[in-house]
Amino acid sequence: MKRTLAIGLALLLACGSATAREVAKTPPRPVPLLWKACDADNCIYLLGSFHVLKASDYPLSNDVDAALAKSARVVFEISPTEMQDKNAAAMALFQAGVRMDGTTLDSDLSPAQQAKLAAWLGKHETGLAKSGLGNAALQRLKPWFVAILITQLEYQTAGMSPEYGLDEHMTKAAGDAGKQTQGLETVAEQVRILSGLSVKDQVQMLEESLDESGSTASEIAALHKAWRVGDAATLWKDMGAKLLHDYPDAYRVIDADRNARWLPRLASMLDTPGEKDTLVVVGSLHLLGPDGLVEGLKARGYNVERVCSACAAGNSHHD
Repeated sequence: MKRTLAIGLALLLACGSATAREVAKTPPRPVPLLWKACDADNCIYLLGSFHVLKASDYPLSNDVDAALAKSARVVFEISPTEMQDKNAAAMALFQAGVRMDGTTLDSDLSPAQQAKLAAWLGKHETGLAKSGLGNAALQRLKPWFVAILITQLEYQTAGMSPEYGLDEHMTKAAGDAGKQTQGLETVAEQVRILSGLSVKDQVQMLEESLDESGSTASEIAALHKAWRVGDAATLWKDMGAKLLHDYPDAYRVIDADRNARWLPRLASMLDTPGEKDTLVVVGSLHLLGPDGLVEGLKARGYNVERVCSACAAGNSHHD
């Protein structure tokens, strides 16, 4: 059973606390998941982010540099101004994940699931102790939060970190270029999304994490590779489509509904008279599939096309 929901949440939500570092290498530049939607006088560039990356994923494609240069503003899921206070953002996430009703994590789990949790704790006891995350601490948390903690450990083991995420990189690039920045939603709104997951989905999410802890390195590597080569079809098939099939309610809450809220704002940026272009940086899955922003803008009548010099040269996977 693949950990579709846990990994999907990590890729769809701009949250994370891993601090892995690596020595920079020089592989080929990533092929961007980049589209351009235009009306008569201006354009929006849609850039698909991977919220956890490696130092070796930089520098980015010249296509991304050009889109940033042409844009007067850069829009993220959450405003960089709000994300500057990372302690406040982390605290808001933590507070949402703490149980306030006096119950324990085990109260949501079957005896078999409790045994899996105990086995995982025993396997990672030393590392967890350094972070103060023993059984007593985990018992005070909700299943979704524990599942994300486990997934973050997997990313950290793979040498990936939010520190190198595309959002962090583009925030700095926008600041260095003096671009105006905005957010499509707030930290509080993202926290409500997580809190709104059903207990059933949360528990299944946690059980999958426990079942496959330590064995998902290949899955993470495959998704990372698909992002690096700009393979939109594989990312949708191996993540978006599976999330939709296995967790339709969670897919609606964390992907489709958010896209539907964002689309009018993007359309307004295009419809406002003027020639100012905008670069929008969101999790890659928000751009893909039938509920994605690319198809949403096409349905509204805008001209939307992939921006991919490597695709034109036949050096990558097209959509």
